Amino acid sequence: MSDIQRIYYNDFGIAFQWKQDLEKKKYNQFQVIFRDTGFYLTFSQLENFAKLVKQAANRGCCNECKATNNCRSILLKTPAANVDLAVSTKELNHISDLLEGTLFHIKLNRYLEDVCWN
Repeated sequence: MSDIQRIYYNDFGIAFQWKQDLEKKKYNQFQVIFRDTGFYLTFSQLENFAKLVKQAANRGCCNECKATNNCRSILLKTPAANVDLAVSTKELNHISDLLEGTLFHIKLNRYLEDVCWN
């Protein structure tokens, strides 16, 4: 864990920046990992992914599903054009928290850097 700069985490996943990227001044690259899957994304891709999660949540799962929290019947599109994930409502909520928390912390850090530099 010494080679990463953690941004946000929850019980489902983690978001961070690689210290080697920061040393190379690649400030717009973020690693998001959940359910054995990692995405290496830019800030705009993170924002897009959060929108895709909201769209998937609005679609919901099967109307007659009795296992809505655990049934992986929701197809979640990702910023990777050829990769979609089958997730449950519970997983979708965890992913949403992970992405929204990550975006919040990135925006907060950027705001504080702007204020401190001015």
